[in-house]
Formats: sequence, structure tokens, C-alpha cells
Amino acid sequence: MELPENLKCKIESYKQKNLFRKLPVFNNLVDFSSNDYLGFSKSETIYKHTHAYLLENEIFQSGATGSRLTTGNHSIYQITETFIAQFHEAESALIFNSGYNANLGFFSAVPQENDLVLYDELCHASIKDGIGMSSAKSYHFIHNDFEDLEKYILKFPDTTIYIVTETVFSMDGDSPNLEELVQLSEKYNCYLVVDEAHALGVFGEKGEGLAQYLKLHNKIFARIVTFGKALGCQGAAILGNIELKDYLVNFARSFIYTTALSPHVITTIFTAYQQLEIEKESLEKLRKNIVFFNQQKNLLGLKPMFVHSKSSIHSAIVPGNDNVGKLAEELQDKGFDVQAILSPIVPENQERIRFCIHSYNSQEEINEVLELVRDFVF
Repeated sequence: MELPENLKCKIESYKQKNLFRKLPVFNNLVDFSSNDYLGFSKSETIYKHTHAYLLENEIFQSGATGSRLTTGNHSIYQITETFIAQFHEAESALIFNSGYNANLGFFSAVPQENDLVLYDELCHASIKDGIGMSSAKSYHFIHNDFEDLEKYILKFPDTTIYIVTETVFSMDGDSPNLEELVQLSEKYNCYLVVDEAHALGVFGEKGEGLAQYLKLHNKIFARIVTFGKALGCQGAAILGNIELKDYLVNFARSFIYTTALSPHVITTIFTAYQQLEIEKESLEKLRKNIVFFNQQKNLLGLKPMFVHSKSSIHSAIVPGNDNVGKLAEELQDKGFDVQAILSPIVPENQERIRFCIHSYNSQEEINEVLELVRDFVF
């Protein structure tokens, strides 16, 4: 049976706009594209420790599937959530199957009909989708512009307000002034919610994230951490107080009506967190590579084209879909896996090349790829 005609038209429209996606083929190019910042996804140590823990505790014998409210709530969940909560200095942690599910569950369930959600215009699609499922009113404020945010707050006195942002934005790797945002939320008694997907494993002495690194975590209502980036595995957790966890267990539909992650996956998360707590070398290599990347782009005269970032994500603005596409192809032909971000995914003339820095990238690789960018631009 053929695809309906209206769906064919949507596909054709995507092709004409250069938005048509295909599943990528695995390649052996130098990785400047994945979110595996610490190389944990290919860690032999994590792999071995995970399977040793499963065998030692005979967890492989407990394979029941189902929602965590029925047969899926294996004891390894409690062990892992307790460890995560302690690691992040939070009262509680509740694991979801993915960061998308966590944001969908939180924002569709927590803000109520008479509440207000104010979110940064560049927040991730998962946050926007969750807000869209909520019965609360919502408005976006200009990216990292707290004067604009405050204008919205002042329009809605005597209202329960949730302020939503990311500590590291996934497209450009930039961060809000979190201290200022906390002060603003306290001034108006707002509930601050932050997504730390791209901060976990990057900021902090143990990679605990930006909010905790800045010692602001106790002033934040909820933090969302995901494990598919620096931890190299699957799942996510919402950090908050015990009452928030109880509420989500009862009202977050993406938690209630989802088959629980397997004990094997949860044990991998547990092992990855244990590794993160003791891992020093990869964290130090990642930080040195981020500093080196910024230094080299400045030395090569490329600073004006890059969005300011101290994270693992760095975006260079290369206006025009054709231009940025040609640069991406050239870098890939030279052996570097980088991605071009085209309009209308980003605004026209704001097309960009996105680099992800890892602990396992060499300084020679960083210098070479930036020199190729320089040669293309100049």
C-alpha cells in the first residue's frame, strides 16, 4: 500500500527545503559530531563493571517487563536513583526512559491550568512539546534576555510561574547567566526548571553539571539530567524534592504508561555514574580540549564567526545553506565528522557548522579541522 498523497507532499516539501533526513551510515571519520563527550559509550571499564555487577547480584534472573508501577520496578532502580540523588545533592531522582520522555512528563503534568510557563525561545523541542501538552499558559522570552523575561513576569501577578531554560543550549553550547536567573526567580517567587543534558559530565569537579558547580542547585525547583550524552548510555532523571518525585510517579503519563528500562540498562547508568565520580583523566582531557579549541579558533582569526561557548559544543556561523553545506562536505571529505545546520532549522543567514569536542579528540585533530575552516572562509 502506498503512502497517502498528503504525506508524499510533506516529504517532497522537506526535500525542496533541504530538510529531508536519512539515517546516517556509521563511519570512521574523526568524531566532532556525537554527544559522547567523555567517550563513555565505548568504555571497556563501564562495560565490564556493568556485567560483573549483573552477574554478582544475579540481576540477569530478574527480567520482568512492564511499567514501574507494575512489574518493572527492579531493586536496581532504587539503588541507582539513590546514587544519582546523592551525586547531585538532591532529595530525590526519578529515572525516565529518555530526556525527551522526562521533559514530556514534567511539563505536561506539573504546570496547571491557571499557571504560567515562561521558557527560553531556544529551549529543546522536548521542552516545547511537553509545554504544548500542558493546560498552562506559556510564552517564550528572547534567548538569555532576562529583561524580556521580567516583562512577562510583571504582566502576571499572583500567578504560579515556571521559568524554564537550559544550562547549556544544545545548538550553540552557550549558557545563561544562571546566578542572575536564580535571583530573578527568587525575587518573584517563581519555580526555576533547568535542563542540564549537555552540562552533565562537562561542568563541575566530577562533571555534576553547571547548577551544582555554581552551588545554585538548592535554589532550583527541578533539574533534568540525561544520560545519552556524556554518560554514553540511555535514560534521564528528574532531580527535585521528594514531593515532586511522588507527584511525577502519580501524574507524569510518560512515566506511568511506559515499559520500564531493563535492569541491564539501569545497571549501565549506575556504573556510568560510579565511573563519573572517580574519573579524572577524561574530564581533564575534555576541559583542556575545550580551552585549546577556543585558543586555536582565536589564533586563526575565526572567533567572530563562532557563538561564545565554554562547553563542549561550538557553532560557527556560515551564512547560506549552499555555503555551509559545501564546508561540511569538504570537512567530511578530509576525514572529519561534522554537521551542517541548515535553515529553516535555524534562521536564514544563521546557518552553521556545529562542532562537539570530546576527551578523545587530539589537539592535532582540533587544529587541523579549524585550519580547514579558515582556509574555506578566507
